[in-house]
Amino acid sequence: MTGTTKSRRQFLKSMGLVGAGAFWVARGSSALAGSSREKLAIEGGEPVRKSMLSSRPYGPQFYDDVEKKELIEVLESRNPFRWWHGNSKVLQFEQAYAKHIGVKHALGVTSGTTALLTAMAALEVGPGDEVILPAWTWYADYDVIVLAGALPVFVEIDESFNIDPTAIAEKITPRTKAIIAVHLQGTPADMDPIMDLARKHGIRVVEDCAQCCGGKYKGKYVGAIGDIGINSFQLSKTITSGEGGAVTTNDDTLFERAMRFHDVGSLRSPYTEALKGGLLSGFASCNFRMNEFTGAVLKAQLQKLETICERLRRNARIVREGIADLPGIKLRKTPDPEGDLGVGVFIDCGNRQRRDFFLRALRAEGVAASGPSGSVILPADPRIERKATVHPDWPSFNSPRGREIQYGASSCPKTIDIIGRFGGVLMDPNFSDQDLNDIIRAIRKVYTAMQS
Repeated sequence: MTGTTKSRRQFLKSMGLVGAGAFWVARGSSALAGSSREKLAIEGGEPVRKSMLSSRPYGPQFYDDVEKKELIEVLESRNPFRWWHGNSKVLQFEQAYAKHIGVKHALGVTSGTTALLTAMAALEVGPGDEVILPAWTWYADYDVIVLAGALPVFVEIDESFNIDPTAIAEKITPRTKAIIAVHLQGTPADMDPIMDLARKHGIRVVEDCAQCCGGKYKGKYVGAIGDIGINSFQLSKTITSGEGGAVTTNDDTLFERAMRFHDVGSLRSPYTEALKGGLLSGFASCNFRMNEFTGAVLKAQLQKLETICERLRRNARIVREGIADLPGIKLRKTPDPEGDLGVGVFIDCGNRQRRDFFLRALRAEGVAASGPSGSVILPADPRIERKATVHPDWPSFNSPRGREIQYGASSCPKTIDIIGRFGGVLMDPNFSDQDLNDIIRAIRKVYTAMQS
């Protein structure tokens, strides 16, 4: 054993990463022999990069004269309110977005959260109802269920980081009104078994596409598969207006309820005509109307959506192919590799300790790295575990069933394990070929050293 190899083994052993149960078992692989003696930067070796490489919010990188022109037209019109003129940017965006993803209706709202709350209202979710959602997702999916007066019922995720379709059936009760299928961090949920189960039990399906705008599942855009879909256009999303959201559906009744709920109970032209005067009367509602500045930016950004998605997919594919020969490597599961956005390349590191070392070592090489992000293990969050609501008499948790449901880390051990052992690198649509090569070199270098 050379001095370099011995010192590396001693260092990794001190981190608990070699020995019995060692990380990735393929020592001596000829494919890696040339790089197996490379000293890690975290040990004092030469880093792959001198400066840190990291991804940035996608949409703003593509802002140009298209967004500028649309915004100036709103300024010059002196009418940023969508309803008081016949040439609404919001309406143009809604129509273009609906056509793009292949649905009958799209409704612009103020955020992804208000889109979710609008979807709950459209589905008439309320006290006594239960809504199934993944244990790892963003707060909004849980919060809108509680704010509707219903009960959130968590289901564990699988190694796609999305809800595990095989674990849903056991959580269905006669009170189950809907399932929220969340397409997390660029990977579509496995919709076929979810839809089959929902149809069998007469349950509605909400698609939360906030982290997967432009993603596809078996040739169909996410947001066009379930009964109703939502999207977010916040800064970290595929396309962005800073804030903003959308509700999508093929169901006229759901669309009218969503329209009325987001606009103080009213139904206005051109939707009055499209829905032949409407099917419903008004009811207690909110004001989540999108303004014309937001609509203008989104109309422009939509024209760039496929470019952003194609570049993300290409970059993720190059990195995956560049590390595919690493012995024993296990990547994040995806139900549709072609439809997946390629937001990141995540590797199963076996356990949290090894994952955390892997991430620190990659960052030392000059490549930003992280665990799964953009969501929270919700049942383990303290305010969710204690069922905190806006008022002590809020109905969600005051029924016998509401008191019976218990949250906490003990309710989602599989989710905690999966999120704790995966780590990787987030992609950027504008990474250069050299950037991608550096990512591949860094992953190969660290992966190999952790086997030595």
